[in-house]
Amino acid sequence: MFRDHNSARGAQGCGQAFGKHGHFGHHRGEHFRRPKYSLPINIADNEANFEVYVYALGYAKENIKISVQDDVLYISGTRTVDEENLPSFSKQEYPIKSFERMLNLNGQVDVAAISAKQEDGVLIVTLPKNAEAQKPSQEIPVN
Repeated sequence: MFRDHNSARGAQGCGQAFGKHGHFGHHRGEHFRRPKYSLPINIADNEANFEVYVYALGYAKENIKISVQDDVLYISGTRTVDEENLPSFSKQEYPIKSFERMLNLNGQVDVAAISAKQEDGVLIVTLPKNAEAQKPSQEIPVN
């Protein structure tokens, strides 16, 4: 599957959405922590494609950039925020100015056929599987 690189603004990646450093979720009693410039994502694994759901509320589609380089999907966004009226957060779980996500495609995606749309503040990036990734699993009988 995909490997998440949450390396925006110097944060180091942590494997597949969890790990000991740069955490997502709970691990051995540790508290939830998301890199400062990262938004939550879900990845659906369908028969013919993967769908990446990026929860980019408040980011206009004109300010979102999606690209692929060296088999890595880059998704980033920016928005203008009134610097004089920034909120004073007691807890902040998503960025208010910019975000960046990077996902290693692991050679499983037909890069030329990637598409994206935005619905109700959710960016949906469709990653069509290449022929190798679409091969059905094979059962091996136990003798």
